[in-house]
Amino acid sequence: MRKFRILVADDHEIVRKGIALILNETPDMEVCGEAATGMEVVESVQHQEWDAVVMDLRMPGLHGLELVKQVHALRPRLPILILTIEPEGIYARRLLHAGAAGYLTKDSLCTELVQAVRKICTGGRYVSSGLVEQIAFNLDSDVDRPLHEQLSDRELEVMRMLAAGMMPSAIAASLCISVKTVSTYRARILSKMSLKTNADLVKYGIREGLVS
Repeated sequence: MRKFRILVADDHEIVRKGIALILNETPDMEVCGEAATGMEVVESVQHQEWDAVVMDLRMPGLHGLELVKQVHALRPRLPILILTIEPEGIYARRLLHAGAAGYLTKDSLCTELVQAVRKICTGGRYVSSGLVEQIAFNLDSDVDRPLHEQLSDRELEVMRMLAAGMMPSAIAASLCISVKTVSTYRARILSKMSLKTNADLVKYGIREGLVS
């Protein structure tokens, strides 16, 4: 039996080893590579053949939506499963639109992880039933969407970091951009959301469940 070749990407070694242990116990899967940063993911995708990538949303350097877009541009047919602690309602729809084939939170059962990987390896997509209902509701509903839905992918990332109380210098380092660029994003975010201060962003983020 041919086994699906899986690349696992997470900046925590214990998480990578745990995922590998789960998938390697499955007869039709084998974790053949690991990556700890976004650039390692890109290099592995460029130089090796994979049946799927299972990766965290947040890793050092290139990560999140930008990483999904870059991997998808390099290998349009390579399925990507996002495995993260982030609530699915915040990023899932954007990630699926960017090219991800599935989205799973880290509080899921081991059996669900195996099911999700197998499904994307065989050409399917994997999202929870709750997310399916949420997407359908958003498409069919006339109810106003949350203010943060107006933001671009990068603006949303910056907004969540500001709402979490991160300093501009820390945000700049995390996203590999300048502090001046962070300030520009902040101004755009406040304008689009009709807010005035970082304190307003913190209150909004807590109310909408964007930060813990």
